Amino acid sequence: MSRLGNLGARLYNGEVGYDFVGKRKIWYGLSILITITAIVGLAVRGLVMGIEFEGGAVFTTAKTGVSVAQVQEDAEKASGHEAIVQELGNGGMRIQISGLDTDTANPVKDELAKDLGVAPDDITSELVGPSWGEQIANKAWTGLAIFMVLVVIYLAIAFEWRMALAALIALVHDLTITVGVYALVGFEVTPGTVIGLLTILGYSLYDTVVVFDGLKEGSKDITKQTRWTYSEIANRSLNGTLVRSINTTVVALLPVAGLLFIGGGVLGAGMLNDISLSLFVGLAAGAYSSIFIATPLVADLKERDPQMKALKKRVLAKRAAAAAKGEWPDSDDTDGSVGSGERQDRAVDDAAPAGAVVGQPRGRSGGRGKPSGKRR
Repeated sequence: MSRLGNLGARLYNGEVGYDFVGKRKIWYGLSILITITAIVGLAVRGLVMGIEFEGGAVFTTAKTGVSVAQVQEDAEKASGHEAIVQELGNGGMRIQISGLDTDTANPVKDELAKDLGVAPDDITSELVGPSWGEQIANKAWTGLAIFMVLVVIYLAIAFEWRMALAALIALVHDLTITVGVYALVGFEVTPGTVIGLLTILGYSLYDTVVVFDGLKEGSKDITKQTRWTYSEIANRSLNGTLVRSINTTVVALLPVAGLLFIGGGVLGAGMLNDISLSLFVGLAAGAYSSIFIATPLVADLKERDPQMKALKKRVLAKRAAAAAKGEWPDSDDTDGSVGSGERQDRAVDDAAPAGAVVGQPRGRSGGRGKPSGKRR
């Protein structure tokens, strides 16, 4: 078994782990900082809306020896409007100019042909009305609202309302960061961007639902034991799926990164930029939120429940009593009785406060071939 596979098995069995839930205030603070940065970028710089949303003309030229900066200057001079110029893979140029109609597009085309030193027939033009982009945007918002409602209803039925609320917050977190990055880097918002944003919603929920499923199973009949608090069980579930989350995210990011940096950056395919940037940022933000936001939020909300508060008090009281006696309460006992197999090598860990990495128990044998200590 590879080292990564061995680590995944140890995480799943609870032999090792990181206290994600216990350090949740750090992740909350980091997420708030990133989200504020995204919102400020959106407010200050705004989104660069594509011509599909604003209307105008798109001119595509044959291969020219003129630089992008010079073409942009010529296009803005000829039209009197701001122009967006992209170099295509074949050496040609794609020039977008908002605010043009049929009467003004042809003179601009002739002027561009003259400035670039090409024949007017070597430049193709296409007019786009703003109503088409507006329809796409409205349908996208409608689809997003329906998706959010269905997700909340499904998670509330399949799991519970706290998990539905945490998943919804994580989704909003991911969308806000993605849109903020678009504003900060100045990428155009096109129908491809909308497709990318709607696509990342499913990816964002995937890892979150996997962790929630493990948490639901692990917390079944939780009040009948006095071994672990809810936060510790949540942490165990999160660590158990950690390697899987990392693997699926990396595998998904690699082809998207190829589209963004090779297809869009090197080859100059504009549409690939629009889709791949939203996917790249959304996938990364979704993996982050499923690990550092969604599950800790569920633990926070759940620990407010009176039953969970009472359980935490019982767990802490049992640990304090066991630590005073130098004993370790057996993990399989639900009545507070103390086993005899793993007391010595675990007594110190058992005295740790709730939420510490004590939430990651060793395997049955403790790694030393010892019996579990369960009474028969």
